[in-house]
Amino acid sequence: MAEADIGLIGLAVMGQNLVLNMNDHGYTVAVFNRTVSKVDEFLEGPARGTRVIGTHSLEEFIQKLKRPRRIMLMVKAGDAVDSFIQQCLPYLEPGDIIIDGGNSLFTDTNRRCRALKEKGIAFIGTGISGGEEGARHGPSIMPGGNPQAWPHVKDIFQSISAKVDGEPCCDWVGEDGAGHYVKMVHNGIEYGDMQLISEAYFLLKHALGLKQHELQVVFAKWNEGDLDSYLIEITSKIFEVNDEDGSPLLDKILDVAGQKGTGKWTVINALDLGMPLTLIGEAVFARCLSSLKDERVAASALLKGPDAKFTGNREEFTHAIRQALYSSKIISYAQGFMLMKQAAADYKWNLNYGAIALMWRGGCIIRSQFLGKIKEAFNHNPDLKNLLLDSYFLQELQQRQQGWRQVVAKSAELGIPAPCFSTALAFYDGYRTAQLPANLLQAQRDFFGAHTYERIDQPRGQFFHTDWSGTGGKVSAGSYNA
Repeated sequence: MAEADIGLIGLAVMGQNLVLNMNDHGYTVAVFNRTVSKVDEFLEGPARGTRVIGTHSLEEFIQKLKRPRRIMLMVKAGDAVDSFIQQCLPYLEPGDIIIDGGNSLFTDTNRRCRALKEKGIAFIGTGISGGEEGARHGPSIMPGGNPQAWPHVKDIFQSISAKVDGEPCCDWVGEDGAGHYVKMVHNGIEYGDMQLISEAYFLLKHALGLKQHELQVVFAKWNEGDLDSYLIEITSKIFEVNDEDGSPLLDKILDVAGQKGTGKWTVINALDLGMPLTLIGEAVFARCLSSLKDERVAASALLKGPDAKFTGNREEFTHAIRQALYSSKIISYAQGFMLMKQAAADYKWNLNYGAIALMWRGGCIIRSQFLGKIKEAFNHNPDLKNLLLDSYFLQELQQRQQGWRQVVAKSAELGIPAPCFSTALAFYDGYRTAQLPANLLQAQRDFFGAHTYERIDQPRGQFFHTDWSGTGGKVSAGSYNA
């Protein structure tokens, strides 16, 4: 008998918490798991006393679903998603809906949308952020895919999502892989935020010598102002935790960062689209550099840097680090939205950037007060080319750049690595420079490879070649723009 409003496959922690969240909001959910014993464990444990329906085969699972059937996959991205889609198809009929709630690569979602549409099945690739807590109590949800499916899942998704000022942190993103794409960019920005916070911590600790309790005070204070965010909040809490021997637990954690690939995907896509996503790129490479632990330990005994010590006003420099952190954060988000605008143009998506900022204001890992300013910027000017040109962000960077520059200069002087602070400032200076040294670069390319160049005294789109050495002739090479 069909009685479930939606079905969910995959009872790891995220899947279980989403089911309980849906149950709390009045929806009846059928569940299935490849390891069937997990279904019974869930019903006897966290789901005891709920309306959740356990099933022990895919056929039984799908029979329990009301039409159009809504099936949500919370399984590992990649082959597992394709495998479950194929296993479900024999039991489905035109009009049914499959939802992928994992961290799938957006190109896979593109492929699945098109293949399933040919079979009459609507596919939604849904980015979900907020971790276990968000899934249970209100995540940020970023659905995209076949728009015909949206009316059938809208109420469920917006009911269980986080709310900010009464508005759900969930809205339709766009066709094909747009939802998973926006989630990918979210994760890339998350990489940048985490690295920026880590660089601020490292400077406070190694330049100013702040102890654990002092770091906790600084970050708790920062979380009360314009840096108010989930990541700043949890950072302040990390500094409160000691190991069993009473010493700071943080100091005992190995400095080797892991990654699951979404940051890398973001950077690769930025290269494909020719967008200068420098800060997120540096954040990914910082994690790669951290993984070379043994090499770094060996190199630390041989490669010497400055012996300089910080001299100056500690309180003023702490404030400067805060300025550098906020300024660099602006650059990171500006680059992320630049990438999404280019993706929308290339992939023919109609993205609502203000709505995306709203989706990120609550429930997700990068949730922050700051995102409200981004929403206001795009509400004021939906065609805004770059966040840096919005009046609020323009003013903020003008007011904060002195401290930002001081921090980047001082980190270099002291030999303390601050790659994301530095690349953010370099991007800002590059973006505000009307004429870059790329003219010399183009001359070099034309000299050795006859790649041609444009001239400032001729219309754009006309290309010229010079026989620089007198032996190259007039033949030029083909070229392309990323």
